[in-house]
Amino acid sequence: MELEAYFKKFYGGTKNPSLAVMEYFMKEYGRPQKELNVIHIAGTNGKGSVTEILANILIKSGYKTGKFMSPHLISYQERININHQNISEKELENLILELNPKIEDYNNKHETQVTLFELETIMAILYFARNNCDFVIMETGLGGLYDCTNIVTSNISILTSIGYDHMNILGKTLPEIAFQKAGIIKANSDTIFIKQEPEVNAVIEKKCQETHTQLHEIDIADITQVFYDKELTRFDYQHYKTIETPLKGPKQPQNTAICLECIEVLKEKGYLFEEKVVKEAIKTVVHKGRFETIAQKPLMIFDGAHNEPAIEHLKDTIELYFAKEKKVFIVSIFNTKDYPKILEQILAEDAIFIFTDGNDEGGFVPKEELYRVASKITDNTQLYQLKMAEAIRFVKEKYRNYVTFIIGSFYVYGTVMKELEEEKNDTN
Repeated sequence: MELEAYFKKFYGGTKNPSLAVMEYFMKEYGRPQKELNVIHIAGTNGKGSVTEILANILIKSGYKTGKFMSPHLISYQERININHQNISEKELENLILELNPKIEDYNNKHETQVTLFELETIMAILYFARNNCDFVIMETGLGGLYDCTNIVTSNISILTSIGYDHMNILGKTLPEIAFQKAGIIKANSDTIFIKQEPEVNAVIEKKCQETHTQLHEIDIADITQVFYDKELTRFDYQHYKTIETPLKGPKQPQNTAICLECIEVLKEKGYLFEEKVVKEAIKTVVHKGRFETIAQKPLMIFDGAHNEPAIEHLKDTIELYFAKEKKVFIVSIFNTKDYPKILEQILAEDAIFIFTDGNDEGGFVPKEELYRVASKITDNTQLYQLKMAEAIRFVKEKYRNYVTFIIGSFYVYGTVMKELEEEKNDTN
């Protein structure tokens, strides 16, 4: 079966908020989501980092751990994972063959069709339930309240940083967005949240009071002794001393603190964790596509930052590690994003900018449009518009002594890595 071709038959966007599809299919299968011990994660940014850190801690502590996250970087199989092993192509194909008749029947009888993310979520729930996972970490796709992952009854909800993104769906203000994210909070459970703007904090605190949920708020002031270098970030959090993580940027101590707080909550529930194992898991975590060094000569760093808060975080991270280096940005932006605002943010940098169509001319803002808008925003004359492969070759030929940042979308990761591999083979 051509999996990519099959998935392209499904609508990949969002629709009117509803859990009707998920409720229908969960009922069809005897409500397998009820069998899962779920840690549910929502937030504008930081979900991926928290998922990877927490999964590594649980796995190294001996717990069979499922992960459901998006987007994938190269293969759809990355989205469904147990103990760092992606679902196999055969297992994915078998789930599709099993589900397809039911999906066709549902689509024939209902006006609203099954979306791609709903299909992926159904497959993930079935896969984790049938493989008897001790824990399942599930990231929301968008928002929380009506996100199809919200069919689960989580024991622990985690809310990472909340900022402006998907405003046409989630709301125009931070309290409105926070209300949607807080929709994952379940009655009589535990919620972990890092304190942010007062109006955001108030929404989360109110939701927890209404649902009789124990709120574990993290104060950034409790993250101390922070030290950054290009290898590791070190910090203390409460009684945890000299925590080390390879993840880069000023937000990573906060993301890690969220995971440490989650471990403390799990300890209260009777789960066993050794501090030595926890610290080793944090030190060895791998998170691809997030400020990841993907080439050395010239130095190239990939970061999927694709909304305003993520771009601000990216800029802070660049300033932290590469303040004095000359820089090139290769930029691709998905056409659902507020690209003029994103361009305003990155064009504040003193650098060379190359705009591309990403890897899907229908899905990304055309390079010509990015160039046109950028030309109005900045007096910088070092602006280019090239296809992705051309951009990478251009940088290698002209800017070998610069640091190149490939940003704007996770969806170009596979294309970039393939191009780098082909370039490497051509030079050998």
